[in-house]
Amino acid sequence: MLTIIQAAGWPIWPLIACSILALALVIERFVALRTPRIAPPQLLDEVLTVCAKGLPSNETVGQLAQNSLLGEVLATGLRTLQSHPSSSEAELRSAMEGAGRTAAHRLEKYLTALATIASAAPLLGLLGTVIGMIEIFGSQSGGGAVGTGNPAQLAHGISVALYNTAFGLIVAIPTLIFWRYFRARVDGYVLELELAAEQFARHLEPLCPGDRKSVV
Repeated sequence: MLTIIQAAGWPIWPLIACSILALALVIERFVALRTPRIAPPQLLDEVLTVCAKGLPSNETVGQLAQNSLLGEVLATGLRTLQSHPSSSEAELRSAMEGAGRTAAHRLEKYLTALATIASAAPLLGLLGTVIGMIEIFGSQSGGGAVGTGNPAQLAHGISVALYNTAFGLIVAIPTLIFWRYFRARVDGYVLELELAAEQFARHLEPLCPGDRKSVV
């Protein structure tokens, strides 16, 4: 491996940095986007069961907020009714929508960086190719024909050109695949959060005295 890096020349170092960064981001996203940390399967049903008897205590709401991202969104609705008992349905939904947008932003963390690496890696490989071609032409004698220059420098230029192109693709292709995978996973989580929040908001409607006052 060290021989390949030496043969590829200095243009490969930015690609190595991109590969290390991409690997770190992929591992971080795999850990952060686990289902128990985002939307536990039975959480909504458990919260609906608890809220059927009335608003839970502040301690229970705090535990719910620390449970997962879905728990934070649901806890926002409960805290809105606890802090402002006269809140209307529109105010309740607005508070939960704000929490949902914050959760969606957290889910998309580092995805832009992965997409940037997937786009930049082939360009960095192309840059290495261009530099290698410059070295190839520079190895030729001033007025002689091609092949009369320094063979060692000619071989080095070809190595720089080919290794950087290949390594750029090796970095870009897996990064793009993982970005698409995480992008689809985040979209699925966002939809799940939206549906759960909508169902929970409908469940809390009878606890919104603001709407009953407006009707009267």
